[in-house]
Amino acid sequence: MNGHEWIGTALVPDGVELRLMHSDGDFAIVLARNELMSSDMSASEEALATLTCERLGGRPAPQLLIGGYGMGFTLRAALAVLGDDASVTVAELVPEIIEWARGPMRDLTSDCLDDARVVLVMDDVAMLIASARDGYDAILLDVDNGPEGLTRRLNDRLYSKDGLLAAKAALKPKGILAIWSAYADPAFTVELRDAGFEVAEVQASALPDGTGERHIIWFAQKA
Repeated sequence: MNGHEWIGTALVPDGVELRLMHSDGDFAIVLARNELMSSDMSASEEALATLTCERLGGRPAPQLLIGGYGMGFTLRAALAVLGDDASVTVAELVPEIIEWARGPMRDLTSDCLDDARVVLVMDDVAMLIASARDGYDAILLDVDNGPEGLTRRLNDRLYSKDGLLAAKAALKPKGILAIWSAYADPAFTVELRDAGFEVAEVQASALPDGTGERHIIWFAQKA
């Protein structure tokens, strides 16, 4: 990326190489020539949290699972609207992501990982989903650019029929599976419905002023 300073490199287990880049106060995590996330475009990642919490409707002591951490936009947005009785588990597979959060991006993170409501698990979010039964009020996924394994091919299982059924089993009744995507995928909407979810597909702007690219968030609610 022209004009950007290379800060560090991370290897996703069984996956790709990520790079942290910096320019004029902004950070970006990139894969080859593709910018996966940037500190100056966070609105849709924040909407993943705020719109999910709105749909939960003020449930007492909600338990959320977020996979993965990224730059923490979704986590910080969730913490801003949740009460003190909430619990948020963050699954992050790449240790360097957390090192970057606590190191060069510490001013951006606002100590969100040290919030008393947060439990950080350095493991695959698929493992946490598979081991839960009626455990979460919401599962929020932003681990790829869409419903396919971009950063690691094993992530495909999250969006497969078995993966969606596992997520449904991990949710409490009326729980919500929310999935962020950089692009629309009508076939995936059908797959969510075939898995037994009630599905809403929402467009969210990348920039806080409502401009920029339009991203997609699926909200799939368990019966």
